[in-house]
Amino acid sequence: MSRGDKSAYTDKQKRKAEHIEESYENRGLSEKEAERRAWATVNKQDGGGKKGGSGRG
Repeated sequence: MSRGDKSAYTDKQKRKAEHIEESYENRGLSEKEAERRAWATVNKQDGGGKKGGSGRG
């Protein structure tokens, strides 16, 4: 997966990131910085994109 490619994320994670990004923009951050922080937040909360395989929890 190349940097910036969001295809490995679930729809729920994408919606969450959009909502967080809007919140940051409302606080006065630039669109680019808001997006960066939103995805960093999603990664921290959910541990990254889709996970597969047995034993993953």
